[in-house]
Amino acid sequence: MLDRKTGEHVDLLFAMRAHRVARTYVNGTIIPSLCQKAGVPTADVRGNITSHRVRSTIASQLCNAKEPMTLFELQAWLGPRSPEATQHYAEITPNTLARAYNDAGYFERNVRTIEVLVDRDAVTSGAAASGEPWQYYDLGHGFCTYTFFEQCPHRMACARCDFCTLKDSSKGQLLEAKDNLQRMLVNVPLSDDERAAVDDGQAALDQLLEQLVDVPTPTGSTPREIGVPATATLFPIVTVNQGKS
Repeated sequence: MLDRKTGEHVDLLFAMRAHRVARTYVNGTIIPSLCQKAGVPTADVRGNITSHRVRSTIASQLCNAKEPMTLFELQAWLGPRSPEATQHYAEITPNTLARAYNDAGYFERNVRTIEVLVDRDAVTSGAAASGEPWQYYDLGHGFCTYTFFEQCPHRMACARCDFCTLKDSSKGQLLEAKDNLQRMLVNVPLSDDERAAVDDGQAALDQLLEQLVDVPTPTGSTPREIGVPATATLFPIVTVNQGKS
């Protein structure tokens, strides 16, 4: 018989005595009969099982397959006139969305791992609640005691404000000599400029330092006011082992 949309001769799935079966008969009689024969309900939480629901289910399966159809391939297969109409049929499953997010490689490119020392004595004694430092982010050349370290604009190039404790200082050596320190790893998301400073070498680092020279630190002063020279020694996260579990 002639297809109403394409004008081509096709074999219809449901026909009787050389006549097309009405859509209302398909949804109101044939599908309920098939559901009864198969022992499945005629409705679910989304409503009645209809030919349109079957079409949507098949489209979603093709869209979420191991080798999925593209939107335009799905459009050609389903027959809608526009991609927008095709999107109405294709539903992305959580597994497909998670796989696509993982394949995008965001965490591999934009997240680095840094080590933090947690002073368990300060936590259990209550000193941390009164404002005493209890976590120390390892910057390579020193430790940062700023509680919101991941929000500090100078985390990739420490300006050595009052939150910074240098490792070669007496305070830094006393800290590392403590017994009840717990070492943990923290993921820090990086901006594009920070990632370039990690991956692209000294030129990108110098550019980052230049951008931050007048940006206030957590204590309020800027690197220019602190007077620390912008050198490669201000390079904390590069030395962290990203592969640790």
